[in-house]
Amino acid sequence: MKLKEIPRLKNISKQDFINNYVKLQKPVVVEKITEDWPAYKKWHLHYIKEVAGDKIVPLYDDRPVTHEDGFNEPHAKMKMCEYVDLLEAKPTNYRIFLYNLMKEVPSLQNDFKWPDIGLKLVKQLPMLFFGGQNSKVFMHFDIDYSNILHFHFHGKKQCIIFPPDQTKYLYKVPHSLISREDIDFDNPDYTKWPALKEAEGFITHLNHGEMLYMPEGYWHYMKYETPGFSMSLRSLPKKPSHFFKAAYNVFIMRNFDNLMRKWKGQAWINEKNRKAITQTHEKLGIES
Repeated sequence: MKLKEIPRLKNISKQDFINNYVKLQKPVVVEKITEDWPAYKKWHLHYIKEVAGDKIVPLYDDRPVTHEDGFNEPHAKMKMCEYVDLLEAKPTNYRIFLYNLMKEVPSLQNDFKWPDIGLKLVKQLPMLFFGGQNSKVFMHFDIDYSNILHFHFHGKKQCIIFPPDQTKYLYKVPHSLISREDIDFDNPDYTKWPALKEAEGFITHLNHGEMLYMPEGYWHYMKYETPGFSMSLRSLPKKPSHFFKAAYNVFIMRNFDNLMRKWKGQAWINEKNRKAITQTHEKLGIES
């Protein structure tokens, strides 16, 4: 794929971050931004097991979406201590997605600092994301079009991202936030997905303590190269068009999709997946 390495900096000033990345809507990795956080030394899987081992956590795997799945409904649950043991024992597809662990374990709130980086961050408790070796997060974009500061801890994580203007090549599923779930973005089949050959994006590999800035509405596909976990802080979109798209996604698109799932069942999911191909190819003049 046409992927450029995301620029990497050791540190960055507030002014440079805003002028060179936020205003231009360009991604960047900042390597040492968390080194003065308690989390930099403490946030490893054994620490999470120690402070949150008795918490029952929601787990998700990489099965395709069906009409029976509720919005963000977990596929399984287990104690955090059991989940950490599983992560360290062998590769697993089970991930923790958007879990408010800091509400369950308030002491974790003392381990990170709200970065003074020029963005007005939403001061709600950050969500944490966990994954086992080789587990993947489908290519998607966030419903609220936020600017995202994505911090990774314990191990290594691959991130492939695309700006919103590349949507036309990514086989977006209508009335959703995802591309076709059967696309392997590590090794795409261009015979089946020819539009992907034209998509231009970025790639990086996050190490412990590093931060990836993802601008508004960026698509992202994540793969845990080792067991690990991440935290995202967010700032509401600054572009008026993105703000209105976010409002549409939250108040109209999501509710419409849920209604159609209940009414048409799996036929609605199948039809959306079919249109992801036909609409993409028709717009680009590709014969299916």
